[in-house]
Parts: sequence; structure tokens; C-alpha cells
Amino acid sequence: MPKLYRVYGALGSGSAIVELLLTRAGLAYETVDASPWGDAAQRARLREVNPLGQVPTVTTPSGTVLTESAAIALHLHDVAPAAHLLPPLGDPTRDKALRWLVFLVAAIYPTFTFGDEPSRWVDTAAASGLRARTDRWCQSLWKMVEPEAEGPWFLGTEMCAIDLFLAVMVEWRPRRAWFEEHCPRLAAIATRVGTDAALAAVLDRHRAAAAAPLPGA
Repeated sequence: MPKLYRVYGALGSGSAIVELLLTRAGLAYETVDASPWGDAAQRARLREVNPLGQVPTVTTPSGTVLTESAAIALHLHDVAPAAHLLPPLGDPTRDKALRWLVFLVAAIYPTFTFGDEPSRWVDTAAASGLRARTDRWCQSLWKMVEPEAEGPWFLGTEMCAIDLFLAVMVEWRPRRAWFEEHCPRLAAIATRVGTDAALAAVLDRHRAAAAAPLPGA
């Protein structure tokens, strides 16, 4: 069994979020190149642990497989509560944190599921229309999130898991420039995350892969 957390992922993908969470939690991890867009060996490596072939996928030090980034965030909060990835039970901001954490993955993530490769879901003639509609819907969803950000962090005075999600997701469609114009609170949070040297190192490594196929490209 692995002695470290093992992150199956791809540079520039949502696995960056999990690396940020692990870094913030102070938990050691290693990465495995297992891109859903990579070669046959990488795809096979990923499907060995996740039949859906999706990243991020994580194995814990005990060998348990975790998928779904919100579930991973909840697990890491339980393992390393001192990192304050989420508010503790009884904290008045906990319900808000859970609501918007799940909103990011349940409402916004699917716009990339269907918009990134629309030809998987509809015929060629309809593909461009599906991409355009999911992009517009994604923007409308982000505008729902924007007024909830209190500043300087999403929940107020302390960084939480949602801030780490934002630091990565503002690089996806509709891109950082759009966020700076239409969702400046969210853009400011993303920038603030990058002022932490350890978190910035993770972000920089993933940004360097911007030329590769990415979710939200």
C-alpha cells in the first residue's frame, strides 16, 4: 500500500485543486501522470483506479480510492482539521461552505463535462451550439457565486477549500480576464491564493502546462 497520498492527474487539470488541498493540509503526496487525454498507457493507468477515467483520482495512504474533488476535500478536512479547509461543526459559516463547495462541482463542473467535448454528446452540427450554451450557462453560474464571496477570502477572514478551487477554476473558461471584469471578488481571491509560496509553486507548475489539452480550454 502507498505510504503517501497518490494523485492521479494531469497538469493543468482539476488535479491541481487536490494538490493545493494536500499542500494546505500539510500532507505528503506523490503524483501519477494519468491524463484522460494522454496516451493509452496513461488512460489505462487511470482506469485501474477509476473506471470513469476521470481526474482527479486519489489513493490514500491506506489504499482507499477517492474520486470527486468535493469528496476529497471533505476527506482531507477530516484528516487535517487544523488546516481549516472547511469550518468545523457548529461554525456559522459551515453550511455556506458546504453549499458552495458542492455547487462548484455539481453545477459548474458539468458545463465542462458537456462543453469541452460536445461531439461526445451531440452530432457535429449541434456541437458548437452546445459549447456556446454551456459557456453562457457557466458564466451565469459564476455570477451567482460572486456576491457570496465576502473577502478577503470566500468565507471572510480565513482561507478555505473553496478559495483553492477558485485559484484553479478562474484559469478555465471563461478565463481570468472575464473574471476580473465580471466577478472581481472571485478573481481577487484567486490572486491572493498565489501569494502563498507553497501554493504558488503548485499553481505555477500547472500553468506551465497551459499548451496541453485542459478542462475548460
